Amino acid sequence: MKNIISNINKAFDHRVRLGIMSVLMVNEFADFKTLKELLGATDGNIASHTKALEKKKYIKVEKSFIDRKPNTRYLATETGRKAFQAHLDALEKLLSTDVNINKKET
Repeated sequence: MKNIISNINKAFDHRVRLGIMSVLMVNEFADFKTLKELLGATDGNIASHTKALEKKKYIKVEKSFIDRKPNTRYLATETGRKAFQAHLDALEKLLSTDVNINKKET
């Protein structure tokens, strides 16, 4: 039997990373506070998972000030969008694969 999960991207294994990319795929950008609230994650979780996605060049980080307060926002890169879509395609393929292990060969 072939490896049916070979095209699943390990970078999106964690639910927080999956959530971050899902938000960024349908929005031009999201700031730190928004991601934290939407995903119900801690500051540390958001920071570590965005750093991991940034290291893979799947997201871009922009830092600025709004009314003298620091603001960090995240954008999906073209590389990230392609990788995430390939991951989703692999999940869909996995779900549609007939992997009935109880079949008897004749």
